[in-house]
Amino acid sequence: MRFLPSQATTLVPVPFDRGQRRKGVALGPQRLLDEGLAEQIKELGWDVDVKEEMKTMCDGVEDIDAKGGGDVDGMRNPSSVSSINEHLSTLLQQVHSSSRLPVTIGGDHSLAVATLTATLTHHPEAGILWIDAHADINSPSTTPSGNLHGCPVAFLLGLEGTNVPPFNGWVKPLLKPERIAYIGLRDLDSGERKVLKQLGIKCYTMHHVDRYGIGHVLEEALSYLGAPEKPIHLSFDVDALDPSVAPSTGTPVRGGLTFREGHYICERVWETGSLVAMDLVEVNPDLGAKREEDAKATVAVGCSLIRSALGEVLL
Repeated sequence: MRFLPSQATTLVPVPFDRGQRRKGVALGPQRLLDEGLAEQIKELGWDVDVKEEMKTMCDGVEDIDAKGGGDVDGMRNPSSVSSINEHLSTLLQQVHSSSRLPVTIGGDHSLAVATLTATLTHHPEAGILWIDAHADINSPSTTPSGNLHGCPVAFLLGLEGTNVPPFNGWVKPLLKPERIAYIGLRDLDSGERKVLKQLGIKCYTMHHVDRYGIGHVLEEALSYLGAPEKPIHLSFDVDALDPSVAPSTGTPVRGGLTFREGHYICERVWETGSLVAMDLVEVNPDLGAKREEDAKATVAVGCSLIRSALGEVLL
């Protein structure tokens, strides 16, 4: 069974970088498109369109933050993070309603406030498969850095400290703790560890991947989320991969998923027929010890992860 009636996808590039402090991640979406991502997906038999409305809005984020007062109550750029996410959520809900599979190309992971809101509005029973070195479950009151790319899951769970302006005007606690599973965790703040344990959230760290293998871990996670009977939203931060595989990202952490482990996750999610939305975020072409070489490698792996999630196989 597939949740989509046809193989139609909409790519939504969002060149947004204000959820964190490293410049360059806004360049990621265009680099993936320049690599030929849309054409590559068409070759897999998909009907592909690209909605570029968010590009124009992202061009004005500095003005949005200037009017909103910049950093507020320990949050970095809350005005632009909220505004961009609210508009993106509306756009993605339109994509869902047209029976197309939205693929959001970031930009930083604060965009998941919008992508999860859109998916859970359209598919309230959806499970979230979160592939990341980080849990992104800090609240604005617990984040050590103030970077809101570390907070999207907290907002959707409605954790204490997230009911704050400007988010409380539109963000709803649509996510239940039992409807998310993490794979690839290896860098957690102390507050995040506490929340994950208190809520009993399903977490597979790199220790679990090493001990049991990615196949076993992923089958457990998919079963837990109810695939293939229930829809799956795949949110993939490239820093889940080891920096030797994806060096051009803002918060690299050694000891991550291999090239094959990352692709196996995407391939297996496609096999379930449950995929209804995907995010691919945190590609930063400006970073890496060998800047252009590392950027090309990271962009290439980003494209191939998306292709794998949309059905690319060897045979």
